[in-house]
Amino acid sequence: MPFLILIALVAMIVFLPQWWAKSVFAKHSTIQDHLQGTGGELAEHLIERFEIDGVKVEETTEGNDHYDPESKTVRLSPKNYHDKSLTAVAVATHEVGHAIQHHNNEAKLALRSRLVKVSVKLEKFGSIIMMVMPVVLVLTRSPAAGFLFFATGFLTIAGSAVIHLITLPVEWDASFGKALPILKEGYVHKDEIQAVDQILKAAALTYVAASLMGILNVWRWIALLRR
Repeated sequence: MPFLILIALVAMIVFLPQWWAKSVFAKHSTIQDHLQGTGGELAEHLIERFEIDGVKVEETTEGNDHYDPESKTVRLSPKNYHDKSLTAVAVATHEVGHAIQHHNNEAKLALRSRLVKVSVKLEKFGSIIMMVMPVVLVLTRSPAAGFLFFATGFLTIAGSAVIHLITLPVEWDASFGKALPILKEGYVHKDEIQAVDQILKAAALTYVAASLMGILNVWRWIALLRR
């Protein structure tokens, strides 16, 4: 029973940031006719304004807003690409913030890109190890071998989550070092700055939510292996 309570607490901690971010985005997704353009139009305008050569703007799937440094592409979900809302313009400017980081050759973005690649490999490796572990236990009948496999899988999946947390300063800079100062220049009204600030916090913390999902995967494996 205590273990189940612990699992419930971990799940709550994991899903709370996701729920909060989604609620903030939804709260400020109302169409605002006074805005000068949609999220996609603002992103294209800012790319031209800051002379970020070679960067394009594309529509992507819902909830998958991001900047891809390899293809130099700002990708916005359908509502953020097409709508005139505070969420759309704030998220679009946040993603352009990453393009500005890339354009300025900022070391922290380059480090983030490398770490994200590592995290993907770590998570895949950890999942494979933990799936193979029961087979190893049956074949070797060695608790030590099982523990070694489990520890390896646990650490690789947990390591992926930690890497996501380490990259949080990159997201924070995209929101408050880049996007907020830009939006304060007249792209939104003064009485909308507080709402934009909240949206940019949510945009920055989406990486925290991703890292916490990695931690939840660890707990799922533990629960499965206890059966």
